[in-house]
Amino acid sequence: MVTSSFPTSVAVFALITLQVGTQDSFIAAVYEHAVILPNKTKTPVSQEDALNLMNKNIDILERAIKQAAEQGARIIVTPEDALYGWEFTRETVFPYLEDIPDPQVNWIPCQDSHRFGHTPVQARLSCLAKNNSIYVLANLGDKKPCNSRHSTCPPNGYFQYNSNVVYNTEGKLVARYHKYHLYSEYQFDVPEKPELVTFNTTFGRFGIFTCFDIFFYDPAVTLVKDFHVDTILFPTAWKNVLPLLTAIEFHSAWAMGMGVNLLAANTHHVSLNMTGSGIYTPNGPKVYHYDMKTELGKLLLSEVDSHPLSSLAHPTAVNWSAYATTIKPFPVQKNTFKGFISRDGFNFTELFENAGNLTVCQKELCCHLSYRMLQKEENEVYVLGAFAGLHGRRRREYWQVCTMLKCKTTNLTTCGRPVETASTRFEMFSLSGTFGTKYVFPEVLLTEIHLSPGKFEVLKDGRLVNKNGSSRPILTVSLFGRWYTKDSFYNSSGTSNSAITYLLIFILLMILALQNIVMV
Repeated sequence: MVTSSFPTSVAVFALITLQVGTQDSFIAAVYEHAVILPNKTKTPVSQEDALNLMNKNIDILERAIKQAAEQGARIIVTPEDALYGWEFTRETVFPYLEDIPDPQVNWIPCQDSHRFGHTPVQARLSCLAKNNSIYVLANLGDKKPCNSRHSTCPPNGYFQYNSNVVYNTEGKLVARYHKYHLYSEYQFDVPEKPELVTFNTTFGRFGIFTCFDIFFYDPAVTLVKDFHVDTILFPTAWKNVLPLLTAIEFHSAWAMGMGVNLLAANTHHVSLNMTGSGIYTPNGPKVYHYDMKTELGKLLLSEVDSHPLSSLAHPTAVNWSAYATTIKPFPVQKNTFKGFISRDGFNFTELFENAGNLTVCQKELCCHLSYRMLQKEENEVYVLGAFAGLHGRRRREYWQVCTMLKCKTTNLTTCGRPVETASTRFEMFSLSGTFGTKYVFPEVLLTEIHLSPGKFEVLKDGRLVNKNGSSRPILTVSLFGRWYTKDSFYNSSGTSNSAITYLLIFILLMILALQNIVMV
């Protein structure tokens, strides 16, 4: 395992040396798991009852792991919260936690289960990897004792982390990752800093992060940009939010935008809009699953390139604003109106005609759309939208979004609300924007929540265009930009902007004090 202290130069050297004797492709697997949840309780259950529940979930995962291995998979990813669910307090989650050591200890739990205390879950997961000769990623809770007299130590004397573990084909623990960007997970603690965790195999270099981490520079972008990983392992408990943030939609877009494989395993819980897993590559989804009709889990397998960044099939680097900043903007319609996607205020303009060229702007972002419909449905309205600003209730992450989307009804006040079906087909579309960031993720979502592999592409000048003729009816076509350096809380290195501000003020005061001393 490689952590954030590992120098980038060494990471590049290791990447080069590993090319010798590596495999060009491998079969990957992800499993979408319908979690058996514990009974709701305000008091902690016994450790024995917690283990019984986790074993019931592992029983299901075991069948998926064996099936994946039998079909030639080299690695499998299981979801976040797959062993025990998500509704806990700090106290009620504690019986489910184990002490997960640093992988540098060289440990095979299957052969030495008591070396680090009571670790039956780790032992069983290790044995599943060893007995089936497959790499296994699982998500479970880690507990780390601390001195309760220290101000940062929680009252119970333990830090509690949402964690991922990876075991290799020998059952050895090769990676441990503590989730940094928690999302309403009050049962867990935030690590002191983002962890940059990688491990090497004969079929590529892997990085790990979890769910909400994908929206931030650290660890997500840094693993790709500085540590040159080939494939990201991504367990998640993702609640789908139309029109821009369904799991399959955003995760496939992220893989394309970053130029890596993404193995995404989601929890399955229909009443909470949790579904959507897939094996995604820089060239589009290999396989994906979205099911809001059943309560069943799903195993997905596909062959992927071991080193997609060096693959000839990988698209050339994109200048996301090249086209949009060089053309003359299309006429801006007078009836531009404001609407909302979740809590974000977009500027919208309606697609009145069967074909046209439109521009809509907000702040520094202008979005350009050229389109031609096969036939405009009278009962359907589409709009072009632009948003630039800090996102949502938290107002921390800076988004730049250009989107063409179907409104829920013909009433324009419904534009931006969730809608799952459409009838309008587009013969042609070309969407671009004056993005200030190079981190832009292309999304195309079709009626009944389907992706559109092979039906669109991103040109080198930043245009998202259709190809191979018309597709199924469209829900959204979007360019989703993340301008990390404009985040209100994090800069590109993951440091608190407020902390930097205080530091600069302190330095300024010190300079002024020194000047006064010199004058005296």
